[in-house]
Amino acid sequence: MHAITIPEPGGPEALVWDEVPDPVPGEGEVLVEVVASAVNRADILQRQGFYNPPPGASPYPGLECSGTVAALGPGVSGWAVGDQVCALLAGGGYAEKVAVPAGQLLPAPEGVDLTRAAALPEVVCTVWSNVFMVAHLRPGETLLVHGGSSGIGTMAIQLAKAVGAKVAVTAGTKEKLDRCAELGADVLINYREQDFVAEIKQATGGAGADVILDNMGAKYLDRNVQALAVNGRLAIIGMQGGVKGELNIGTLLSKRAAISATSLRARPLGEKAAIVAAVREHVWPLLAGGHVGPVVDRELPMPEAAEAHRLVEASGHIGKVLLVAP
Repeated sequence: MHAITIPEPGGPEALVWDEVPDPVPGEGEVLVEVVASAVNRADILQRQGFYNPPPGASPYPGLECSGTVAALGPGVSGWAVGDQVCALLAGGGYAEKVAVPAGQLLPAPEGVDLTRAAALPEVVCTVWSNVFMVAHLRPGETLLVHGGSSGIGTMAIQLAKAVGAKVAVTAGTKEKLDRCAELGADVLINYREQDFVAEIKQATGGAGADVILDNMGAKYLDRNVQALAVNGRLAIIGMQGGVKGELNIGTLLSKRAAISATSLRARPLGEKAAIVAAVREHVWPLLAGGHVGPVVDRELPMPEAAEAHRLVEASGHIGKVLLVAP
């Protein structure tokens, strides 16, 4: 088969479409013939040499895919050759085939094109696990999403609205904010021109956000705590704004607030399987009913992964950029 390899870390040109050995599904794994994968920030970090796959995972980038079951490894039940699926991966999505633990497999959702289904696993699992399983967003509460026009952001808006929450977003352009509004966002904050702390306070009558989904990390840490409501929950899922920041513990205590920080890739298989099972139970019916859906900016041939990385690094896209296998 062919896959995108990284012979040496570097810029987008470091991504090389090359012939590699076919993966063989092990105990409890399923072999998927890939239709499409999607570009995530973690793939860019891996290409740069900063985020290696966990031990035993495929060395190729790609944290999600869609495709067709090609073979079953020993001990797998509940799936059959020919099933249309999408999957959460620890790596290997930028390839024509990938071996996936069966617990990380999802049926392709009704009403979603199989190619576009590649935009779902990573963002849905990230949003559901952080916003709902950890931060416990409830109907009537306010969610603040940083990077509302990203793949994560566009899904967070839709899921929060589907459960009856109010949604505020930050983004850097009018075009991105307009798209967030189309998806249901109630409060639109241009972070280049407005102070999100002041804006979220004004929009909530001084209360603040009950839950904040943050991809920035250190740069926003202090202001995120200021923006939280009493009993608020800050869920950190990224470090685009750095890894070290100062935190006023007094403010955190006075608000009886909580901070969580999670990642998906290196979690044990059992934890990933539990998240995937929860997503299948709670989110897949919403997809089938047309209440939420993937937001795809564009699709590129998988051998052109370098161009896809350039697009994502430039942050001009809205939603996900897909890589379609030849």
